[in-house]
Amino acid sequence: MDKLAGMRAFTQVVASGGFAAAARKMGVSRSTVNKLVINLENELQIQLLQRSTRQVNPTPTGLVYYERCINILAEVEATEIAVSQLQQQPKGTLKINAPMSFGTLYLGKAIADFMVEYPELQVQLTLEDRFIDPIAEGYDIVIRIAQPQENRGLVSQVIAPVPRVLCASDSYLEKHGIPNHPQDLSNHSCLHYGQIITGNQWHLVTKDEEHRVNVKGVMCSNNGEVLKDAAINGLGIALLPMFIIESAVKQGLLIVLDVDYQPPEIALCLVYPLNRHLTTKIKIFSKFFKDRFS
Repeated sequence: MDKLAGMRAFTQVVASGGFAAAARKMGVSRSTVNKLVINLENELQIQLLQRSTRQVNPTPTGLVYYERCINILAEVEATEIAVSQLQQQPKGTLKINAPMSFGTLYLGKAIADFMVEYPELQVQLTLEDRFIDPIAEGYDIVIRIAQPQENRGLVSQVIAPVPRVLCASDSYLEKHGIPNHPQDLSNHSCLHYGQIITGNQWHLVTKDEEHRVNVKGVMCSNNGEVLKDAAINGLGIALLPMFIIESAVKQGLLIVLDVDYQPPEIALCLVYPLNRHLTTKIKIFSKFFKDRFS
């Protein structure tokens, strides 16, 4: 027998409260539904339903089986949708939100390569340095560089670690020295990233303890490349992801502070609404992005 058909018939009878109502919803005859359920009971050698002239109710065992069937049928449906969509060329619009610096330095070329591979998919890319809610603001995918967080209704995939460092120009360090302890930073000009929730407080860790240091400086900005340029010009110490300052370090324009305290590690993450995780465009972009940046 087709056990899935029997499970569908049985769950519809329970949900509808009877064979006639279940038959109407399934678009088949009452006798067909009755036969499917009887065959299922015979297969399992268990009575699933208590039948009377007025109503049909699940037995205690049938109720447990009903709850299991609901989950199984949902998984089957989701799998069928996923397999079906994988056979289709993705179409429509993919709305992506990403950080400004990562977008200009790395994401632009990646998106162009992605669109060459999937020409029928349109990409709408917005670059901004603020945390957004993809559900509230209508994005399919949000790329974040932050500490991973759990959020009900969202899927968060960690793609790769993103190291951050303290850096400054040689001229600034020659004039002001290297802060050997985290609290020494309070006496330095610190170029602060203005959008961080902690305000003008830097979170730093050593081998044995954590430090939260209130910093001040001549400049703050919500963009890492602006802070990098300010640090190159000797305006202070910046706390930035390595991918933003890597080129400047190689050119000798910035020096990474060789100290035994560092900011906590953050990560490159993909975030998208839970109810979209099976859509073709989300699946193919997630795979492309992971292959590209992990």
